[in-house]
Amino acid sequence: MQQEDQGLYTRGKYRLEFDRRRDGTLRSPFYQIVWYDRDAGRNRSRSTGTESLEQAEQELDALYLKRERGQAVCSACGQPLRNGTRHLLTDAIADYLVARESRPSFDAIRARLAHVTNYVTDTDRLATACEDVDEDWIDAFREWASEVPIVSPKGKVRERAPATVEASVRILAAAVNYAHDRKDTLFPAAFKAKPPEEVSRTPAYRADIPTLARMFRYCVDPERAAGDTDKVVARRQRERAQLHRYLQISVATWARPDAAHDVSTDRQRDQWHSNARALNMNPKGRAQTKKYRPIVPIARQLAPLLDANKGFYVSVDSVKQAFESMQEIIGLPREGESGLKLIRRSMAHIARQRLGERDWVEGQIMLGHKKVTTSDTYAAFDPGYLGQALRVTEEIIDEIEKLAPGAFGPPWAKEES
Repeated sequence: MQQEDQGLYTRGKYRLEFDRRRDGTLRSPFYQIVWYDRDAGRNRSRSTGTESLEQAEQELDALYLKRERGQAVCSACGQPLRNGTRHLLTDAIADYLVARESRPSFDAIRARLAHVTNYVTDTDRLATACEDVDEDWIDAFREWASEVPIVSPKGKVRERAPATVEASVRILAAAVNYAHDRKDTLFPAAFKAKPPEEVSRTPAYRADIPTLARMFRYCVDPERAAGDTDKVVARRQRERAQLHRYLQISVATWARPDAAHDVSTDRQRDQWHSNARALNMNPKGRAQTKKYRPIVPIARQLAPLLDANKGFYVSVDSVKQAFESMQEIIGLPREGESGLKLIRRSMAHIARQRLGERDWVEGQIMLGHKKVTTSDTYAAFDPGYLGQALRVTEEIIDEIEKLAPGAFGPPWAKEES
């Protein structure tokens, strides 16, 4: 006999129903909790996972207390726990930021969580507690965040990528779990971030050697407009000196943009080992993260420049704005297909073709995708360390230099003083 929905348990806006097909037959034997989500403008539902009406009513009570009264409830009996002590989400975020302040990734953590605090502020959710944040809450955040564009310092607007939104969800889960670990009145995060493969799109574009040479030529041999004097051209060279340095260090090391900006020859950072021609991409005192920074051999073309350098090789916080100006002038693709990481992706692409699969393990070490063991670290200071990867890198630099003479000459910034 077909079960009827009428007379089933209701509390507030939450009610029990059966999940039915259009013909009235049951799609699932389990009771469903159904409610109207005003923010999303549609009904939402959640399975109770039970055919017992009594247990289904307990599930509905638990959801009601959690969502409407802000009380933590027992998953077994639906009773309030610890007098319903609430821990505000904004407090959890603030505590997490304090705890992670010393981490190398702190700036990224703060930026990701800023999207969440903007959301609770803009949507009048400042009273949200950690226990209120479930998959439905996160879905609403995703919808909101996806409609908030990214605006560059120059005022250029682009859509926020799903991977960027999900990074905020991932860090928020870490913040809620951190609060849970410190306060036994809280449950762990009741939501999960989507895996990267579901939301990320790897750019397909790779620059070939002539294109890489055009980037260097942009720095060492700037374009001339009608009436430009040598003095004007020299000024452009100086203005592009930091971008020139970034290109040099990125091509020679295949490094991520943040690691390339971090390269310093200051002895206290213990990065540049001139005698071994080896560069530790991870400065002394900096803990390694998931984005592992290796020790790499340095091409003969760059070694003299590092020997002559003092302090940071790229002396500005970021060359992103200079890179974007270059993109416009030399016609690099946009829409996320290029950018600072283009050098790393392009070097890996060109080098893999030349190394072959047998020696590609050296490329993986250069990229930091394959971690070396403690004993392998000593090999980094032997002449033959990553010999094939070094050979290919030097070949690529030679080819760039032929097309853009001066590409690996002394950067202009060194000649200013």
